Amino acid sequence: MAAGRGDRLGAEKPKQFIELGGRTLLQRSVAAFDQHPAIVHLVVVLAPGLVADGPSLAGPVTRPCTFAEGGARRQDSVANGMAAMPADVDVVLVHDAARPFIDPALIDRVLEGVSTYGAAVPAIPVRDTVKRMDLERKTVAATIPREEIWLAQTPQGFRREVLAQAVALGQQNAVATDEAMLAEQAGHSVAIVTGDEGNMKITTPADLAAAKNRVEPSVSRVGTGYDLHRLADGRPLVLAGVTLLPDRGPVSHSDGDVVCHALIDAILGAAAAGDIGRHFPNTDPAWKDAGGLDLLEKAIGVLDGLGWTVSNVDVTVILEAPKLTPSVLDIRKNLARVLDLPVEAVSVKAKTNEGVDALGRGEAIAAHAVAMVASVSGPAK
Repeated sequence: MAAGRGDRLGAEKPKQFIELGGRTLLQRSVAAFDQHPAIVHLVVVLAPGLVADGPSLAGPVTRPCTFAEGGARRQDSVANGMAAMPADVDVVLVHDAARPFIDPALIDRVLEGVSTYGAAVPAIPVRDTVKRMDLERKTVAATIPREEIWLAQTPQGFRREVLAQAVALGQQNAVATDEAMLAEQAGHSVAIVTGDEGNMKITTPADLAAAKNRVEPSVSRVGTGYDLHRLADGRPLVLAGVTLLPDRGPVSHSDGDVVCHALIDAILGAAAAGDIGRHFPNTDPAWKDAGGLDLLEKAIGVLDGLGWTVSNVDVTVILEAPKLTPSVLDIRKNLARVLDLPVEAVSVKAKTNEGVDALGRGEAIAAHAVAMVASVSGPAK
């Protein structure tokens, strides 16, 4: 089934024609069935106007393959697909092109279910508590035992005569969201067989990103950052939201948090997105006394927009006094929260400058940072 528009994905093309690792969703789905030993014939249902391009859209196949035109509704498209089938086919599987990770073992389970019951649907159990909502009042109408609730997948399998009756009912304007529902309405029992968590359906941009991560290698980059500020009386010394001194801190347009500022430069640098001065210039009053964690959070937003996520960070703080060690864990926890990382992926170390230069004389504070970022959905373009 590849005749839908995929509006919820918001892409420029129907989702079944979006590429994953060099092949479209449709081509991956077709190939999975073409390679299964029990399959004897393929029918690909395409949107009107695309049937002539079917062979190139579906990709190379070894089984006989027919192309049919989709209808206004899913059940109309299934009816057209049925009409295009050879007369000697006795079991039919209906699969969504938007599920490109179909496993051969799942096809086997569906075929076994059809052999025993005449109709079978793969499904996975829900893990969360399920509530039925009163649509008018927007309140909970009932709590449904979750062991009774299963999430249906495809391929859905049927003996040909069962699906024919379901399709006929659909042509009589019965309303259904899948073929199994029509079969149920036609009076047939539909077995549930164990589905596959990996048999995901690509519906939203988040689904597409997750799918790309499964088939496209992630790219990692490393960035470095550095920050230095003179210390003066009358200002607090704050590092990643932890106050070390209340009355002697960095001279800066913002709060002078060298840990966060060095990290921002490292993160932005890894994504080739400029530096802290470009995004938060000290000439802009909006950043006057801005907190380091707040700026770091905004920098993460820039990173997200470019398709990158932080993998781990390492910061070295150079400060004569006070001792940083008692505050290191709290600093790491605050950074981990903003970076959305486990604390174990956030390293903070303290050094002195052994009495050398302004840092060694306690007149300044500095920090060096390294950050590794990974592409969220394969190589960044």
